[in-house]
Amino acid sequence: MKDLQTEPTLSIRNLTVDIPTRHGILRPVDQVSYDIQPGEILGVVGESGAGKSMAGNAVIGLLNRPAHIAGGEIWLGGTRIDALKGDAMRRLRGKKIGMVFQDPLTSLNPLLQIGDQLVETMTAHLDISMSEARKRAIQALEEVGIPAAAARIDSYPHEFSGGMRQRVVIALALCAEPSLVIADEPTTALDVSVQAQIIALLKRLCRERGTAVMLITHDMGVIAETADRVAVMYAGRLAEIGPVRDVLTAPHHPYTRGLMGATPLASQGKARLHQIPGAMPRLDALPDGCAFHPRCDCVQGKCRQNPAPDLAADAGRSACWYPVGALV
Repeated sequence: MKDLQTEPTLSIRNLTVDIPTRHGILRPVDQVSYDIQPGEILGVVGESGAGKSMAGNAVIGLLNRPAHIAGGEIWLGGTRIDALKGDAMRRLRGKKIGMVFQDPLTSLNPLLQIGDQLVETMTAHLDISMSEARKRAIQALEEVGIPAAAARIDSYPHEFSGGMRQRVVIALALCAEPSLVIADEPTTALDVSVQAQIIALLKRLCRERGTAVMLITHDMGVIAETADRVAVMYAGRLAEIGPVRDVLTAPHHPYTRGLMGATPLASQGKARLHQIPGAMPRLDALPDGCAFHPRCDCVQGKCRQNPAPDLAADAGRSACWYPVGALV
């Protein structure tokens, strides 16, 4: 029997997502495995097209057809959820899983007051009255830093700035007390000063509530400031996973090293940032062997012939035949 005290909030095992097309099956997520513990923020990072958002959408049941889960398992708090459909999945969203997306206007109904949207979410998932829900809605807005929350609760989304709308979305994601929050590029559309405020807010609320967070981003700076662990994805597969400090200061996978060298975070004042040559391959044109080998400066013959080794969910290593530092 599992020790419930150490059971992860989210456990993904060998998750595979397929998209059937006229020319064959595309696989944007391929055998991905990782866990997120209560109160932990796992950063999922990679270039556009790496599969990070597709994995998050699979967890919350928002894959656009014909994309579908073709293999693997998704467990939330010890309950398997990858086979849930329709009403069962809708009940799970909001109650057990909160969502924060890049553009807050996609999460908020422009025709409804902010308070009505919070009250509707809480009464749908919690056994409380309308009056109690409104009190909690005001508290939720205060908690995320909305000034004069009691007065602003009857405002419409367009009456808030972009940063304030994102705060409302975070309140909406957390108001039903979910155990998991999936945040997909939550700060990309915001200016730098507001980004820092939203990051600090997300960290504080999740630490206080013990909520697990999947933070999907392409920004290594956000990962460094926010996450406890980081999972690096490339062409649908995990390239590396481990504690943020270890991965960012001593990356094992050549792709992770390239990402770090391409960010001001690791440029150390150099005049030019490092550039990874080439581009991520299309899903219908993946090379033989390791998908990264055409762009890799550590490539060997084995990399061109054999797929990269699998990366276990609990491993603090990279899916690479010749990790950084291994070659003499």
